[in-house]
Parts: sequence; C-alpha cells; structure tokens
Amino acid sequence: MSVLRLDPRVQLRNPVMFVVETGAILVTLFFITHLFTGQLLSFPGQIAIWLWFTVIFANFAEAMAEGRGKAQAESLRRAKTDTEAKLLGKDGSITTVKATELRKGDIILVSAGDIIPADGTVEEGVASIDESAITGESAPVIRESGGDRSGVTGGTRVLSDSIRIRVSVNPGESFMDHMVDLVESAERQKTPNEIALAILILGL
Repeated sequence: MSVLRLDPRVQLRNPVMFVVETGAILVTLFFITHLFTGQLLSFPGQIAIWLWFTVIFANFAEAMAEGRGKAQAESLRRAKTDTEAKLLGKDGSITTVKATELRKGDIILVSAGDIIPADGTVEEGVASIDESAITGESAPVIRESGGDRSGVTGGTRVLSDSIRIRVSVNPGESFMDHMVDLVESAERQKTPNEIALAILILGL
C-alpha cells in the first residue's frame, strides 16, 4: 500500500510530500547522471537517500494509520453483526434474534454478561453497565428506568442484574453505526505548521 502511494499523482493530495518526492527524484537523477560521467558525488547521494527515506516513511505511517482505522471499523461492524438479542413478544415469549433485526420500539431483555444489542431506554430494572468500549471510562455506570440515567448504548455490556430495554433506533441509526462511519471516513487533520508549510511551498 505504501509503495502505491509513491505515485506522484497520489502525492499531489499532500503538497509537502509531493515536493519532497519531486526533489528526491531530481536529486537521484542528478546523482545517477554523474555516476555515468565518472564523477563520484557522495553528497547528492546522501541527500537522495534521506529524501526517499522521508517519503517512504511518511507514506508507510499514513498507510498504517488507515489500515488500523479500517480494521477498527470492521471489528465494530462484526461485533454488531454477531450480537444476538432476546426479543420479548407481546405474549411474554422470548425469541433470540440478530441485533440487526431489531427495530425501533422493540422490547428486549438483557442480562448480566450480555452485550446490549441496540441503543434504547431502560423500561424496567436497574443494572450496572460497562461502557468502556464506547466512552473509554473503566468505571461501570448505573442505568435504570426513568430519569436521566435510562439511556443505554448498543455495544456496551451489562455487568449485573437484568433490564428490559425499549429500542430507540432502527438499523443504521445507532451510535455504533455512526462510530463505524466516522472511523471509515476519518482523515487526519493537518496541523497549522503543515498548512503553513504547504502554502509556502505552493507559493514558491
């Protein structure tokens, strides 16, 4: 992947690296030309090596970052697809379905150890929930019916007790779905120094 990024047409998206790669090509050609004429110039050779190292390393790091982002998005999507839900029928029966089959308004039962399959609100019960997968906070939180602590997020885990949840979103509208979309479409924001350098180089 990082090798394919060496295409100058790809580098045009990043003016700084495009100029660095162009410089590397020109210095390399200059060095090779003098080799054929019998002149050994070590300085241009060293410059060419450093420029190519900079280009290759920068593209490798960017490719690695994109790869991690795609892997994270795939992991989130797979976790949602593999999650099962206990759907409560109007007659009180419980049916096991895929999380992707849930619809807004469905009532589900979630017990200790289960992954909450969809965003919703607690209709009945109190439970301790691990939301670290979403918030990064290791301390569990209490969710209960009524009040401002009734909202639950799909992908979090119930640590104790059982709760009944009313699903509040349809497939594709959950917090987890939005996370996947953000990860897939995320691009690293340029720092002010990078922007200033790009403008300077373009001006030159």
